[in-house]
Amino acid sequence: MSHDPAVLFTLFKLGDLQLPNRIVMAPLTRNRAEHGTNAPHELNALYYRQRASAGLLISEATQISQQGQGYIWTPGAYSAAQAAGWRKVTDAVHEAGGRIFVQLWHVGRVSHVALQPDGQAPVAPSAIRAKTKTMLEGGGFTDVSEPRALETGEIARIIADYSHAAESAKQAGFDGVEIHAANGYLIDQFLRDGSNKRADAYGGSIENRVRFALEVTDAIAKIWSKSRIGIRIAPVSPANDIADSNPTALFGHLVDQLDQRGLAYIHVIEGATGGARDNYPFDFVALRKSFRGAYIANNGYDRDMAIEAIERGDADLIAFGRPYIANPDLVERLKRDAPLAQVDKATLYGGAEKGYTDYPAMAEA
Repeated sequence: MSHDPAVLFTLFKLGDLQLPNRIVMAPLTRNRAEHGTNAPHELNALYYRQRASAGLLISEATQISQQGQGYIWTPGAYSAAQAAGWRKVTDAVHEAGGRIFVQLWHVGRVSHVALQPDGQAPVAPSAIRAKTKTMLEGGGFTDVSEPRALETGEIARIIADYSHAAESAKQAGFDGVEIHAANGYLIDQFLRDGSNKRADAYGGSIENRVRFALEVTDAIAKIWSKSRIGIRIAPVSPANDIADSNPTALFGHLVDQLDQRGLAYIHVIEGATGGARDNYPFDFVALRKSFRGAYIANNGYDRDMAIEAIERGDADLIAFGRPYIANPDLVERLKRDAPLAQVDKATLYGGAEKGYTDYPAMAEA
């Protein structure tokens, strides 16, 4: 069967937003927010502007509060300085003809006391330490801290923090919001029975474990139109020491509930984040068919895989992560079937222009 590359470059209507192609820039944590304020700045605006030819840009993960921060120098969306910084980014993207959603994030237990307000313990559904690491001042990686279990009465405040961040993102000029419910962070921690051992209304049954995710979604839907809200999930990824005994039942129920809410899209990491796509048997096609909104497929896609997925109807949009770091003009490279530049791994996290805004487009190469 011959495949038509043109399918990647057709128009797509995402909710009420018209996209010029089917290529999405996935969220990419680069640890380059302003030191001290965690606000975006001019260099971040240039970085996103360079990549604005994507059908949709999704911002790097952006914490909803200081408590939600898990890594040094990641941006927030809860202070006036952060909103002003993000306005520089969204203005730059829009001037270049692009569209950008913010990804809202609370890391839960994937944090360290050095990053938490007053050096407190990170919070989680249950007091279970994750076997994973985080990045602190100086750029070194260290084990995350022991978390404490959230009291039932504290959960409403965290949902309010999501609402506040969603409102801040609207004031900053974003086109929409993606809820980060993947990769072992707080919402994912509530979803999974490996990290959620609660005995209240937020633990135990699948219906209870999805409650937090749905309450966050419903709160944001009071601020943003449902046509401008998406959610990122990773049904079988073990990222950040996350696990569940029955991901098919869990994510089948979650996606059914999200479908009823009429969200614009689900953004699905297929397989292990940044790793094997076949690490666990899971029917992603069935998941896609159970959701009436758009399906953004993610994880290890190359040009041929992306074309085939769109042609088969297995996905509406394809998210590229690592390729976007070294290829700001990825859309044009995919269109021409041109070689892709390789990432300088030494400059992934932290720093300034090097390995961030100095990757050349083809015309400059």
